[in-house]
Amino acid sequence: MVQIKDFKGFEGQVIQTQGWVTNKRSGKGLEFIVLRDGSGYAQCIVNANDVSEAIFATAKSTTQETSVKIAGKVVKDDRQEGGFELHVSQLSIIGTSPSFPISNKEHGVEFLVDKRHLWLRSKRQWAIMKIRNRIIFSINNFFQKEDFVQMDAPIFTGNAAEGTSTLFETDFYDRPAYLSQSGQLYGEAMAMAMGKIYTFGPTFRAEKSKTRRHLSEFWMIEPEMAFFDNEMNMDLIEQFIKYVVADVHENCKAEMEVLGRDTSIFDNIAAQEFPRLSYAEAVAVLKGEQKVDGKTTIETLENDLAETIATIESNKAEIIAKEKEIAAGVKKGKRNYLQNKIDGLKNQITDLEVKAKNIPKWLKSAQDFKFGSDFGGSDETVITRMYTVPVMVYNWPHEIKAFYMKRDASAPDLAKGVDVLAPEGYGEIVGGGERETNEALLIEKINEHKLPMDAFDWYLDLRKYGSVPHAGFGLGLERMVAWLCKLQHIRETIPFPRMYGRLKP
Repeated sequence: MVQIKDFKGFEGQVIQTQGWVTNKRSGKGLEFIVLRDGSGYAQCIVNANDVSEAIFATAKSTTQETSVKIAGKVVKDDRQEGGFELHVSQLSIIGTSPSFPISNKEHGVEFLVDKRHLWLRSKRQWAIMKIRNRIIFSINNFFQKEDFVQMDAPIFTGNAAEGTSTLFETDFYDRPAYLSQSGQLYGEAMAMAMGKIYTFGPTFRAEKSKTRRHLSEFWMIEPEMAFFDNEMNMDLIEQFIKYVVADVHENCKAEMEVLGRDTSIFDNIAAQEFPRLSYAEAVAVLKGEQKVDGKTTIETLENDLAETIATIESNKAEIIAKEKEIAAGVKKGKRNYLQNKIDGLKNQITDLEVKAKNIPKWLKSAQDFKFGSDFGGSDETVITRMYTVPVMVYNWPHEIKAFYMKRDASAPDLAKGVDVLAPEGYGEIVGGGERETNEALLIEKINEHKLPMDAFDWYLDLRKYGSVPHAGFGLGLERMVAWLCKLQHIRETIPFPRMYGRLKP
């Protein structure tokens, strides 16, 4: 069996392949089947003059998601996806698919999430999952090339990494245990043994949040490096993100095209250094007190609002024009095409109307921001709107950072942490920093956060026996996927999303 992605190596040859019917249209004596097999998509043409009546009838009977086995000649055609099509000589059905519930029209998001086990078969979801796979591959390549050792942190833990309010508690042989919210503390122990390590595994946060950025179960990449300070940490983060973006840009062109993703921003990321703003500087940008490229956040968002409203009106006018075209009378194929365009425009309007409502709220939140507070999602959106590359925000008020973050010796009110905010409004994708090596300060912070001291005795041991400066960070895989694919919601970034209110399918 030849996979679709390998058709180019069999030009002019008769081959066998298999897959699922993703779309089909009929002509006079012709059936045009779009086949998918997981590796790609290909048009397969069944000509009544070239096959038996029985085979042509079988082809005609196929429906969306019917699984089939096909034999035919590979023919080059630059107009087709992948540059090749298959002229069919044999076709048989493996499995029928009566009334597949997800048709090639627009569906509501809740309906699609309920049918996630089938939604994954759509071309859009195929592209997202292929990009996710490439990101994972690239991440592992980067760290292995940089001589990191991949190690695994436990999923069951007896303590909180960052506080107890967002933990899933479970029973562990009649003792309370928690699903890990981070492997970072264990990563520190492993770095003291191996020098440079990274963990890559599932993490869990019990936040009752239904925003577009939150999942209850997601995957984290958490490197930890002995003998690193936060400046070295930020250098590594920038090197890492640039490597992954460049690799995905090079190897996922077809998938990005399926998503309609404008990839020109990836060229900017390769060419530019990431801006590094202190927390104080980031607050000034947020509140419109400091200009970026000659504009304030206030001016930029006001322009965004005007453009959003104008686009809504333009879409509405286009819908009216297309509805008039349908009412005037068109063939079935054209009518379906127009209706799909109308449905797509209506969905765009829904998203744009949400944005139009949010922009004034973002403006007010930015202007009312209190120095010393943590950034919320809207604050990150406003800051990143001003840049075309990721932004690093460092030196945070220590009160709002995790207990293990190192104090800045020259400014004890600050923690040597860093958050990396992705552009285009995607916000935080990386959080990290230098780790506190002073045992007394750690004990003080553990007490301040009201964490059980006995759960951290092993962690404090790391400061007693050959402690060294060390740093690290965590990158949320799904947030990276959402940004690189430019997705509206994080639920599309993982095969089966688990978030507040959703445990099925």
